[in-house]
Amino acid sequence: MWPLSNLLKTFVKKGQLTVRDADGSTHTFGSGEEGPSVVMRLHDKRLHWKLFLNPELQAAEAYMDGGLTFEEGSGCYDLLNLFSVNRGPLASHKVQGALRRGWRTMRRRQQQNDADNAKRQARHHYDLSTELYSLFLDKDLNYSCGFYRSPGDTLEQAQAAKLNRATAKLGLKPGMSVVEIGGGWGSFAIRLAKEGANVTSLNVSPEQIAIAKQRVEEAGVSDRVEFIKKDYREVDGQYDRVVSVGMMEHVGIGHFDEYFSQVRGLLKPDGYAFIHSIGRMTQPGTTGPFFRKFIFPGGYVPALSETFEATERQGLWVADMEVLRLHYYYTLRDWRERFTANRDKAKELYDERFCRMWEFYLGAAELGFLHGSNMVFQLLLSPQRDAVPLNRNFIVDAEREMSRGAF
Repeated sequence: MWPLSNLLKTFVKKGQLTVRDADGSTHTFGSGEEGPSVVMRLHDKRLHWKLFLNPELQAAEAYMDGGLTFEEGSGCYDLLNLFSVNRGPLASHKVQGALRRGWRTMRRRQQQNDADNAKRQARHHYDLSTELYSLFLDKDLNYSCGFYRSPGDTLEQAQAAKLNRATAKLGLKPGMSVVEIGGGWGSFAIRLAKEGANVTSLNVSPEQIAIAKQRVEEAGVSDRVEFIKKDYREVDGQYDRVVSVGMMEHVGIGHFDEYFSQVRGLLKPDGYAFIHSIGRMTQPGTTGPFFRKFIFPGGYVPALSETFEATERQGLWVADMEVLRLHYYYTLRDWRERFTANRDKAKELYDERFCRMWEFYLGAAELGFLHGSNMVFQLLLSPQRDAVPLNRNFIVDAEREMSRGAF
């Protein structure tokens, strides 16, 4: 099974991996301590080389296509967990280190997200059946990190708390104008409209817009919400507030200045923006090959240094920042468990290969927030130093009132 065995000897330091190769031989790596035990079978000799050269992508594709299977109770999540707790030794391997350096040299080319490209890539993910998303999201279809007051909160409680917290940070007054960059299925727009705001929601996914319009009608706020099928770079005007939840991850390397310039341009002189994004606590990096190819083409999780360099160049005050470290881990945990419970329904909508891809996606994303460098940050940005209240008490006071049952 050379050269894969050489990589696995270096890689598996925690837990244990047993591989039954395509020749029928069995190989065991790792001590079995401090990590999961995984038994997997390879059905194709070519995987011995493919997994050695690009394990992150090839393991996913082999699992999706049936060339890699699991035995003795092991599963996709266990392999991802084993990979997650051993990510340090993997990155230190000479071949894997060279591969990552190669990815870094290509990262700007992979992130050519002009408006047309960005629309096409967003639809790759967000134009999937809404019925699929309803199998694992909360009832209001919030597809971003929840806010967990404790790990035992339900997904519904965490998403309601997220919307309350985000709304509290905006300090809205009735009649204020809000532009939303990336509207999803309309939950935040509905929430803001119920506060009396007039919301312009931007989205490039026809599937999402259709559902969002229906939900806005049902909520009784259609007179205060307008949906526009445009990229964020294609709109103008000035608003009291700009909100962007889960959109900055799709901007791409090389477009952060363009993004924050547009955020600034859409704000009234005394307005401010609320930005909610996945981030990384490490230096700037790359998007993994599986996510780049199958899940979020053109997507990239920004480092805080990249983010703040761009806000500095655009002359924006960072008036408030909050980092949510484990909240997305709990959110993804709940999504993965709900998807697993509804897997048969997902297979009816798509097929077995799709379900395996989605299992790999949700599991890898979840563990990236548990063992990796991912987190979520929320920013309040303004071109004016005193647009945001002097201290954070306004957020706490508004959130406390909302929690009493106002919404």
